[in-house]
Amino acid sequence: MIGDQSNMLARLKAVLPRWFPDSSPVVDGLLSGLASVHAGLFSLVSYAGLQTRIKTATDGWLDMIAADFFGSSLVRAINQSDTSLRTRILLSLLRERATRAALRRVLVDLTGREPTIIEPARPTDCGGYGAPVAGYGSAGAYGSMALPFQCFVQAKRPSSAGIPMVGGYGKPALAYSTPSQSKYATLADVSGAVTDADIYAAVESVRPAGATVWVNIAS
Repeated sequence: MIGDQSNMLARLKAVLPRWFPDSSPVVDGLLSGLASVHAGLFSLVSYAGLQTRIKTATDGWLDMIAADFFGSSLVRAINQSDTSLRTRILLSLLRERATRAALRRVLVDLTGREPTIIEPARPTDCGGYGAPVAGYGSAGAYGSMALPFQCFVQAKRPSSAGIPMVGGYGKPALAYSTPSQSKYATLADVSGAVTDADIYAAVESVRPAGATVWVNIAS
């Protein structure tokens, strides 16, 4: 493998004067020490190079990138992978804002579920006299021109997959320390959980200045 100790040893031996033997315990031992140092430096330089771009950054460097761009508004969730965090960063960097489409998109990206968005002054949402787009108790909503620059949003919490390898309360086929297993669990065991606060923050991040968004969160 390029850059590992064997590769560095071969490189060093390739530039030795011709009168050195092809193999010697003394020479190989000395050069192996130098090769180990060079391999470590090569690995460090390669790692540092990855951290210079969002698409290749890893570990805490990715968290630092998120902090540089978004402060405390975008942080790694519990047990969230680098790939998942990187996707959130890239989506947020290029995210459309201050539109209805932006509001829908940010909630779908966060929860994986379609929200319901109603603008009281928008005929497409509430219908109009003689327009067949609303029906009492079946489609549409009450409209009002007295609520300008406002909308009502029903966001949905993500569909939970539970805690991996842990069965539900009262379920059969459970044993401690063996899948499917039993355990005393807390909310911290649910990796990457989206909280209601996350949903409110997502709406606020794309809300147009001067507009009011009323949010209801359902399961």
